[in-house]
Amino acid sequence: MKFVAGLDGGGTKTAVTVADENGQVVKTFTSGAINYNGQDEASVGASLKEIVETIAQICGGVEHCAEMCIGAAGVSNPNVVSKMTSQVRLHGYHGGLHITGDHETALMGAHQRLYGMILIAGTGSIGLGKNEAGLTHRAGGYGHLIDDEGSGYSIGRDLLTALVQAQDGRIPQTIITDMVYKKLAISSVQEIIGFVYDKRTNKKDIAAIAPILSEACSAGDPAALSIAEKSASSLLQLVIPVAETLSLQKSSLAMAGSVLLQNTFVQSKFRELLVGRYPEMECITPKSDASMGGVYMALQRLKEH
Repeated sequence: MKFVAGLDGGGTKTAVTVADENGQVVKTFTSGAINYNGQDEASVGASLKEIVETIAQICGGVEHCAEMCIGAAGVSNPNVVSKMTSQVRLHGYHGGLHITGDHETALMGAHQRLYGMILIAGTGSIGLGKNEAGLTHRAGGYGHLIDDEGSGYSIGRDLLTALVQAQDGRIPQTIITDMVYKKLAISSVQEIIGFVYDKRTNKKDIAAIAPILSEACSAGDPAALSIAEKSASSLLQLVIPVAETLSLQKSSLAMAGSVLLQNTFVQSKFRELLVGRYPEMECITPKSDASMGGVYMALQRLKEH
């Protein structure tokens, strides 16, 4: 019996699904992040080592895993693909290996087919589509320093912005202030500045503040509702160029990532804006996750070989 593995290398962790050659899921597990944009080389290497070793245990030897598909952030950089390949090989995996963007595996998992659209708003944000002619288009996904609008990172940053602006009177007082202080276990703007500009603080730490938004919106806080609306509007901007370029205005769009799936305010506002723009577009939740999308891609490659 041959096995395949699908990896979804997200911003904070890697989800792994191992299936047999018939597509039956044998085991799922999680490991550390493998994103070279947000992690140092040593920690990515350690995570990949653990992943390969765990796959070997599940398959009764790493040689029984015939295909591995890794969907990861940051792989548009060719150096990242070669680094990741050498790390996987270094830890003893010599089977078929396909490394692609995590948005590609997410699209495959979401629709369980090769075409459709997906909007991902987790730590970062990206829109991706593929039509039946095989053409693809993406919007966004260029990282937190210049992009990631509507994402958990941008919401976290906007919550911190609201806090400092309320502190000096640029906007009215907001419950966001106390909620952020509580979340970070600090009590002054000076400490906020210390946290934000500490070299050890990364985009995940900022994105981790985002869940506060739901609670603040539930309380009817104007600053929070404004942030939710801004996020929804930014996410719609990721869909429009994809739908227009690929003529997918009547296709289905899968919503993925914690911002769209867990924040009901952002999601309902987004749905409202989407219906206004594309009345015939169907909005769905993913049929399966990105690691399963990796499994589907790996199985496809297994059939081709």
